[in-house]
Amino acid sequence: MRSQKYAVIAGTGMAKVFELSEKHDVETPYGFAELYSVKNFQNLLFLPRHGIGYTLPPHKINYCANIYALKKMSVNYVIATNAVGSLNRRLSPGSFVIPDQIIDFTRSRKSTFFEGEGGNVVFTDVTFPYSEKVRSALLEASKRLQMKVYRKGTYVCTEGPRYETAAEIRAYKILGADIVGMTGAPEAFLAREAGIEYASVAVVTNYAAGIAKQISHGLVMDIMHRAQESMRKLIFEAINVLEAGLK
Repeated sequence: MRSQKYAVIAGTGMAKVFELSEKHDVETPYGFAELYSVKNFQNLLFLPRHGIGYTLPPHKINYCANIYALKKMSVNYVIATNAVGSLNRRLSPGSFVIPDQIIDFTRSRKSTFFEGEGGNVVFTDVTFPYSEKVRSALLEASKRLQMKVYRKGTYVCTEGPRYETAAEIRAYKILGADIVGMTGAPEAFLAREAGIEYASVAVVTNYAAGIAKQISHGLVMDIMHRAQESMRKLIFEAINVLEAGLK
């Protein structure tokens, strides 16, 4: 069986725990994407979603270039990480969630590869937007590592970079959202269009607006930093699970 290729899409801070090596500037029809090889992992690439040095806010990320570049580099499986706020008090800061649904409230982002060029109109089924194969691998990895994770959750993606109002959070909660972030869409949908198996690990960094009286970005970054090593272990073990299942 041919070798599978994996990628991690994460915030810049995760680069420190992945030991990046060779840089790849991949040209796409949407611009260049910045990818890195991971030391001692031949078939694993790392994509710093916000750029090295955290130079891109969520609404300025070139999601199309990123996913296109991964496809061009023959990536089959993607595990993404997302920092999220919690709309559910049982999902306390520091919790890990493997979302199974997503609600897209972004507004200005290019969200599809299929613009109807040449009369080619394509409709993509995203009833279940995350890959069950990758989700199952993450859940199995959490068991092996004896890590507590929440098996399901609905992620609502907002435009950013501002945080949400208390009224918006109340509305999202009525719609069934459990966690809120700014980077999950259109990333998940583009991966589906590209035929890439994609799932996410969300780290709760704070309670959302109205549940918490105030949101401290410093606290958000601190909790995400403390979760990085556990995240790395979970991702590597999930890749082991996927590899074993492909043999």
